[in-house]
Amino acid sequence: MNKITQLFNIKYPIIQGGMIWNSGYKLASAVSNAGGLGLIGAGSMYPEVLREHIQKCKKATDKPFGVNIPMLYPNIEEIMNIVVDEGVKIVFTSAGNPKTWTSFLKEKGITVVHVVSSSVFALKAQDVGVDAVVAEGFEAGGHNGREETTTLTLIPMVREKIQIPLIAAGGIATGRGMLAAMVLGADGVQVGSRFAASVESSAHNNFKDTIVNTLEGGTQLTLKELAPVRLVKNKFYQDVQDLYQKCPSKEELVQLLGRARAKKGMFEGDLDEGELEIGQVAGLIHEILPVEEIIQQMIAEFEVASKEKTTFEF
Repeated sequence: MNKITQLFNIKYPIIQGGMIWNSGYKLASAVSNAGGLGLIGAGSMYPEVLREHIQKCKKATDKPFGVNIPMLYPNIEEIMNIVVDEGVKIVFTSAGNPKTWTSFLKEKGITVVHVVSSSVFALKAQDVGVDAVVAEGFEAGGHNGREETTTLTLIPMVREKIQIPLIAAGGIATGRGMLAAMVLGADGVQVGSRFAASVESSAHNNFKDTIVNTLEGGTQLTLKELAPVRLVKNKFYQDVQDLYQKCPSKEELVQLLGRARAKKGMFEGDLDEGELEIGQVAGLIHEILPVEEIIQQMIAEFEVASKEKTTFEF
């Protein structure tokens, strides 16, 4: 039996990334109902909004779902208590030290997964007792690791170091990508960009259309002095590049970034001034589809590719 389907009690080893401004209860419940593991993205929610989404998700699905929690937020303690109060059984932590909250969550009977960008951090996460890790490659959209290690090299490096289940992320939107990640040593995959461009995603339709229209080379990692983030090359991105020509201070970059850029772009649909976080794999996403269709396409392609793989000859 697959380690990821067993760990989460799901049908397919497909995890939906807990993306800010994309991952409300509608997306999470749709993914869970279709056989994957849906995640509510707490990173863009005030505590009481998160509570509301958890409650609505429980009504929308009787399947397992989880919450993704970036640990850099000031109200993190309140968020963790809400997760416990609402009986959430699966938590994915990111953007912080897994040692801080893993034991607290585990004591409450919660399955804990931590997102990492290197084998060093994967080992640290294993050492503090997480149940699995997500190893996210440089191709991924949104906030990224500073190491710039691609999924192709990251997954086998992490697999070599850890014994716990491994979920691959970054650049995976198809069944073939899923198969490749699992051949490299992953037990399952986390998919972000493909689900951002779904009917059930809470993103603005302008942003969904942008994902579909983004071609190869249409994204870039930038703002490494603050927190590395992969963005679509829109007007805001170009403003950042223009500022770099002047050798800006960190304070000047912070001033340009301002507040709520990601909300403006992904949730409100401002394609010029918003921060449009999406992965390199957008070049393989050609239409906005219902979640169930996305998952069925991935599984069908995975199965076909698995059979083809056995026919290689040298």
